[in-house]
Amino acid sequence: MESKMKRICLMIVVTLMATSAFAQDARMQQLQSRFAAADANHDGKLTLAEAQAGMPLVAKHFDQIDAAHKGYVTLDEIEKFAAKRAQ
Repeated sequence: MESKMKRICLMIVVTLMATSAFAQDARMQQLQSRFAAADANHDGKLTLAEAQAGMPLVAKHFDQIDAAHKGYVTLDEIEKFAAKRAQ
């Protein structure tokens, strides 16, 4: 009985981990899609104006994401910022 209970608990843990990974993947896909839609000139960078028009949360934190003050942010920088905030 105890062995069966351990297997059930393990199955629950594995299922929860898989569900969490799937949800995270879906969030990243949504972020990538929103970034592509907001990137008006398709240069792989968002200016503050592009972020304001298409990704208001990115615009709100633009200066934090653009720590080097380049005047634009990349998808990679946004993903890293989002991951840091999720911790």
